Amino acid sequence: MAEVVTMPRLSDTMTEGKVAKWHKKLGDSVKEGDILAEIETDKAVQDFETEWNGTLLYIGVNEGDSAPVDSILAIIGQSGEDISALIGGQAPVETASPEVKVETTALVEVATTAEMPAGVEVINMPRLSDTMTEGKVAKWNKAVGDAVKEGDIIAEIETDKAVQDFESEFNGVLLYQGVQEGEASPVDSILAIIGPAGTDVSAIVASGGNVQPVAETKAVAETKVVASAPQVVATTGQRLAVSPLAKKMAQDKGIDLSTVKGSGENGRIIKKDIESYSPQAKPAQAVAVASPVVMNITGGETTETPNSQMRNVIAKRLAESKFTAPHYYLMVEISMDKAIEARKEINTLPDTKISFNDMVIKAVAMALRKHPQVNSSWAGDKIVHHGDVNVGVAVAVPDGLVVPVLKNTDFMNYNQISASVKDMASRAKSKQLKANEMEGSTFSVSNLGMFGIETFTSIINQPNSAILSVGAIIEKPVVKNGQIVVGNTMKLSLACDHRVIDGATGAAFLQTLRTYLEQPLTLLL
Repeated sequence: MAEVVTMPRLSDTMTEGKVAKWHKKLGDSVKEGDILAEIETDKAVQDFETEWNGTLLYIGVNEGDSAPVDSILAIIGQSGEDISALIGGQAPVETASPEVKVETTALVEVATTAEMPAGVEVINMPRLSDTMTEGKVAKWNKAVGDAVKEGDIIAEIETDKAVQDFESEFNGVLLYQGVQEGEASPVDSILAIIGPAGTDVSAIVASGGNVQPVAETKAVAETKVVASAPQVVATTGQRLAVSPLAKKMAQDKGIDLSTVKGSGENGRIIKKDIESYSPQAKPAQAVAVASPVVMNITGGETTETPNSQMRNVIAKRLAESKFTAPHYYLMVEISMDKAIEARKEINTLPDTKISFNDMVIKAVAMALRKHPQVNSSWAGDKIVHHGDVNVGVAVAVPDGLVVPVLKNTDFMNYNQISASVKDMASRAKSKQLKANEMEGSTFSVSNLGMFGIETFTSIINQPNSAILSVGAIIEKPVVKNGQIVVGNTMKLSLACDHRVIDGATGAAFLQTLRTYLEQPLTLLL
């Protein structure tokens, strides 16, 4: 029986989707896990993976066109199956059957783009994060004329969030570099061209990368549509075989794909492998969450430093947050005496070494679960209440600040939080973080206590509606039971977006957080 595939809702704010590219043609065989199309949402372009086996019988949206969420995107079924009842009164964009006669006058579509030479592949500037509009080539690892193999790192791309290695998916020779080292280019513009040595690619460059494999004709008086054989890509060596849907699910859940055993063809990781995955704690590594950035300045000499892509985006996003979200601040001073004792006891356990920051993150995650309004985002005409608790942890890097995200933090234990924070902070400093590891936060924590800062306020990391600023633990005289004694206190500052979080709601959240930190055993209940 044929299956109707509707336009998916790929983000909370998505109302319609645009088909950026079809990966399957009418009459093509389709298997579960195949990429059917690339769907452009209001935030990013995402691969759309089919969950059915069969033949692509109907395309409801032309490449480059948009359609509302839940409208017919495609129909998959058995070759030759009658799908007229499923289409209803809707005029089909394209339908397929073993033999189709088109009742129309002869019409030839003349190609206005460059013809793609055999074996040549155009590589465009990739979109490596939801907010990325252009990428900067930090370094070329291959020069024009160099041989390139599948899996080779051809360049390092600097996005608005990190510098990432860009890996080739093709074999051949690097024929053309579309972006000079140190320069930036828009997403989807030509980054490079790979193909057989000596191939003339000047026409491709002149057309801006608008190419087609061969000259195409459409809609002749009588046309036969023949289904092409499905492509099978064999994964060898150390490369990881994973379906796009499984990859997206793993990113959302914070799962390391190298620890997942695939049950698909040739060991490919598919959707059910992620759904049935049981997480394991990562080994801890010693690294500070934040560190000062040192600059060398010569006395009496005024110099200029060009802004990095990251610095420009930080400036833009923080200004947008400060001037669009009405910030207000709540501050509280809490006793850390019992937290200090609890941490000392916990760290006596084998292979365990947690920080006070780990304890704060755990307490924040548990408090967010009790106060869902704080774990929400402003979305113009509505407020989005997030089902997952994903805590972002601010990390200082030489170019500015990044916020790696702990997915499903409320389900993590101390060891998992500690290991994840240390791992991501270490990779952030060496620019090894992936874009998906810095997306999806629902709340953020910034800690300057290690620098002796007692109290400070932060700018909200949108689309979050709050950020917690954590100060140093200070030993000082305090009053307990009417007596002046030596105690340890820490100041917390909560910045809230008043559009989402009212004062009483923010105060209640801080009270719960205070209880968790002053009575650490309550975190275990």
